[in-house]
Amino acid sequence: MTTLIESNEHKSLREAVAAFAQTHPHTTNAEDNTRLWQAAAKLGYIGVNLPEAYGGGGAGITELSLVLEELGAAGNPLLMMIVSPAICGTVIARFGTEEQKREWLPPLADGTRLMAFGITEPDAGSNSHRITTTARRDAATGDWILTGRKVFVSGVDIADATLIVGRTEDARTGKLKPCLFIVPRDAPGFERRAIDMELNAVERQFELTLDDVRLPADALVGDEDAGLLQLFAGLNPERVMTAAFGIGMGRFALAKAVEYARERTVWKTPIGAHQAIAHPLAQAHIDLELARLMMQKAAHLYDAGDDVGAGEAANMAKYAAGEACVKAVDQAVHTLGGNGLTREFGLARLITASRVARIAPVSREMILNYVSHQTLGLPKSY
Repeated sequence: MTTLIESNEHKSLREAVAAFAQTHPHTTNAEDNTRLWQAAAKLGYIGVNLPEAYGGGGAGITELSLVLEELGAAGNPLLMMIVSPAICGTVIARFGTEEQKREWLPPLADGTRLMAFGITEPDAGSNSHRITTTARRDAATGDWILTGRKVFVSGVDIADATLIVGRTEDARTGKLKPCLFIVPRDAPGFERRAIDMELNAVERQFELTLDDVRLPADALVGDEDAGLLQLFAGLNPERVMTAAFGIGMGRFALAKAVEYARERTVWKTPIGAHQAIAHPLAQAHIDLELARLMMQKAAHLYDAGDDVGAGEAANMAKYAAGEACVKAVDQAVHTLGGNGLTREFGLARLITASRVARIAPVSREMILNYVSHQTLGLPKSY
């Protein structure tokens, strides 16, 4: 029942975040975006999922996804919320050493530091089993030495460190033994190159090169042998938060379209009175609401400690939200006609941005593959 009906606390949080977000008009200015991040953190929104003992709100991914959704619905989606508190903060809170928690969780919660996340590689894509970034021990010092490349890493230029996914066995073995390392932005051998994107977003995308990056032994997060458990402790929240990102964006676009359809009059009748306009908008609303239900289910399962159940639900939520977001944006632009492509209404930029919810961090086709063989028990084709 808790996944169907929001508690009074959640309703209050939603209302408070929505009111806060409305006071910060959308901007593609990095400085304004930073101020928004810091203001949200000061109110406890950025670290709402992190443990109270380390300065967080003591809540969960359920609450964090609610915050991101409402920021997005006001036209202020903070992409790094998916990365810094949801992935990196969660992994450190669950598996980090006491020293790592003390060093990183308080500043991640109060917004004074950010952390990026690097997993995707040029030749691996969705196949994380082909990750070739390797970590080897220096027998003499106990240090870790990382070598490899990562692509499509968000916000590296504004992050104080990047949580890098590497492996401690040679890629030729075919065995994935993922390990997570905190790599400071100024580590020697750690280079970044901005990727030229047509995506109109404040947060930039980077390609990373790790050329024998030497890290102390305590840069390893968690157990070297924990494997996929640690990795998916971050990836499941990532999918939930991407769903929140898409739902918020879809709600923003839909609200613009509904307002326009109420006020735009042709032949003495508001265009929203015509079913050709009204029905697609109603369908977009229904799809967004259904996606939100699955997102809430996934978040509740994760917060309850059901990693397996959360994995299935988070993939479904991300799929549903991505589809609903793209359709809502498309219908919103179509409703406004030529005005939908003007800077004044702020919808044209979402045509590209809405695709992010479909293709990242995992494509809809790979989610369909997951559901096919994990949920339905069908054989793999790969």
